[in-house]
Amino acid sequence: MTIFVETRRAMTSQQQRATVIISIAAMVAIPATVAAFAGGYRINLTPSEPLGIWHIVPLHRSVGVGDIVFICPPETAEMRNAKARGYLRFGLCPAGLAPLIKTVIAVAGQHVEIGASVSVDGRMVSSSRLAQRDGTGRRLPPFASGIVPPEHVFLHSAFPGSYDSRYFGPLPASAILGLAQEVLTYAP
Repeated sequence: MTIFVETRRAMTSQQQRATVIISIAAMVAIPATVAAFAGGYRINLTPSEPLGIWHIVPLHRSVGVGDIVFICPPETAEMRNAKARGYLRFGLCPAGLAPLIKTVIAVAGQHVEIGASVSVDGRMVSSSRLAQRDGTGRRLPPFASGIVPPEHVFLHSAFPGSYDSRYFGPLPASAILGLAQEVLTYAP
């Protein structure tokens, strides 16, 4: 009987130490995470760009072709449908979605042609072949070709399964949070 009581006390003591260690770790990790988030650091877990830690850098100029940006998806039928299909994650953008990390391939006034692949002003965009269906076999209609409207950008990712402007069209440049700067990333 005394062995059982001593073992129980020892386990309780071990559990207490573990609880203290976990509590201290949480008291350090939670404020550090909040500070990193407030400082513009984000973790990318999507294959659209390399996985890892990114930093949102304020954009003090007009956005340009080739810029990799963080952008909030707008509250549109396409975005609600994309969220319902699982293409977009929950996040803190106004539409309740996580920001996207994409490369700007066209800005206002440029002509985007969407066929089997995408071309901008007559130049083919590499790695822009369109998928006819998503990973679960659902039809994935492309966005219509045309001129990028004023104050909008056309976004792309070279990742074959990327959900980008090929399918949802140009997004307002005002939704750009900033440039996406790699901090600690890994491209599988």
